[in-house]
Amino acid sequence: MDPSHLISKKAKSLGFDAVGFTAPEAVAEAGDHLEIFVGESRHGDMDWLAQRIHERKSPANLWPDVKSVVALAMNYGPETDPLDNPKKKGVGNLSVYARGKDYHDILKKQLKALGRWMGEEFDCEVKVFVDTAPVMEKPLAEAAGIGWQGKHTNLVSRQYGSWLFLGAIYTTLEIPPSAPHPDRCGNCRACLDICPTAAFTGPYRIDARRCISYLTIEHKGPIAREFRPLIGNRIYGCDDCLAVCPWNKFARTASEAAFHAKEGLADPPLSDLLELDEPAFREMFKGSPIKRTGRDRFLRNVLIAAGNSGDARMLGGVVRQLGDESPLVRGMAVWALKQLADDEQWNREKARRGSKEMDSDVKSEWAAD
Repeated sequence: MDPSHLISKKAKSLGFDAVGFTAPEAVAEAGDHLEIFVGESRHGDMDWLAQRIHERKSPANLWPDVKSVVALAMNYGPETDPLDNPKKKGVGNLSVYARGKDYHDILKKQLKALGRWMGEEFDCEVKVFVDTAPVMEKPLAEAAGIGWQGKHTNLVSRQYGSWLFLGAIYTTLEIPPSAPHPDRCGNCRACLDICPTAAFTGPYRIDARRCISYLTIEHKGPIAREFRPLIGNRIYGCDDCLAVCPWNKFARTASEAAFHAKEGLADPPLSDLLELDEPAFREMFKGSPIKRTGRDRFLRNVLIAAGNSGDARMLGGVVRQLGDESPLVRGMAVWALKQLADDEQWNREKARRGSKEMDSDVKSEWAAD
C-alpha cells in the first residue's frame, strides 16, 4: 500500500504546509554542483560545508539504510513587505526568518512527532533533520515536488513564494516518489539584479563571500570595507532576493504564530541596539536564531548600520563601543565613527584611543583613509 497519503495527512495535521517524497539518489547532480561550489571557495569560511561533502551528496552516504526521503516545509510568510525596512535608516533590518522564534526548535519538534508516528504506523526506522546535519534540503524539496531552486539558489513555491522552512525525514520505508517540480523562473532575473553586493555570478550561481546573509551571520571577522556601505541597515541576513520574487504574489502570512515577529524585532531602533551588553543581548534574543551568532558579531553589524545611517545622534552609542572588550566591535566602532563624526571629533578620539590600540585589525581601522 502506498503510505504517502497517510503521511501527508499526518504531516498537515502537525502544521506542515507542504509534503513530498523522493528517492535518495535523486540529488546526485546537486551534490556535484556542491563540489564545484566548494572547489571554487565560494563557501567562504563555512568550513562545515567542505568537511562533509560526501554525506551531503547522497542521503545513502549519510545513512546506508535509507530507502526514501520525506521532504517537508512550513510557511513563514511575513506580515509586511520585507523590502520596506531597508529604506528606514534609523532601524535595524532583521531577516524575516529571524524575527520570530527559532525555526529549528519548531520544526524539529514536529518532525520528531511525525517520525515517531511513522515508526509506529509502518514499523520503519527514521532519522529527522532540520538544517543541522549534512543534508541538502533544497534539492531534496525540489526533487520531492515542493518547489524549485530559483536563480537565487533558494527554494520557490507556487503556493508560498519564497517563504518556506525546510526539513527532511530519512526512512527505511519505501515510498513512491513524487514528481519533481519544474523550474518556473523563465526569463526573470529580478533576484539577481536586486542584490546589493552583486553576490550572484550568474543564474543559479552565488558567491557566499559577497552575500550579506553570509557576511552578517556566518562570517566571523571584520567585514571588508567594500561591502560596508552596501549593507545599509541589514544587521542580520538579507531578504532582498527572496522578497522581490514575483511568485510571492501567491504567498500568505504564516499561520504558525511562533514565526510572527516578536515585539521589538520588526524594526528595532539602532540607537537601542548600540547599547546591548552581553546579558541584554542574550535576553533580547532568547529563543531566537540570532543568539547563536553572538553579541560581538551582532554589534559589528549594528555599528555598520549606524555608520550608514548618516545620523550623528548615534555618535554617543558609537563612541561608547570604542572601548568595548571585543576587537571586532571596537574596529567597527572606529569605522562608524569615521562615517558620522566631524574632523574635530574624529581627531580627538583618534589621539585618545587610536594611538594606544594594540590589536592590528583595530589599528588598521584608525589608519584607514
